[in-house]
Amino acid sequence: MKQNILAISGKPGLYLMVARGTNTLIVETVDEQKKRFNVSVRDRITSLNDVSMYVDDGDDVNLMNVFEAMKQKEDGKAVQIDLKKASKAELADYVGEVLPNYDRDRVYPNDMRKLIQWYNILVNNGYTEFVDAEKEKDDDSAAEA
Repeated sequence: MKQNILAISGKPGLYLMVARGTNTLIVETVDEQKKRFNVSVRDRITSLNDVSMYVDDGDDVNLMNVFEAMKQKEDGKAVQIDLKKASKAELADYVGEVLPNYDRDRVYPNDMRKLIQWYNILVNNGYTEFVDAEKEKDDDSAAEA
């Protein structure tokens, strides 16, 4: 799932890769409409699995791990922050609760809005498995050793 969820520069929302063509991708919106269209390889396309957030200690945190932390905090429900009215301080407080060591100098309010917006899109459309259960168990085993 993670490799197939895409963000496309210049287009709002998230997209699911349906098929590959020669120099194009067929994508479908991750929402109720499930609208399909072609995207050129010239467009700036990013898999959500390749996105990470800056943290203070230098090792960036994968976005899927941040989504998992948000899921734990929200009990698997959507975040109830009004993104249009939320102040910078409210956004920073929320992200600070989810990822306490995020880099406050390099993560901007627009990044925080997009993080919450993407999480809500995924959760509202049934995508709730952000990290692999096997990988999570391996991480827990390594932490205990």
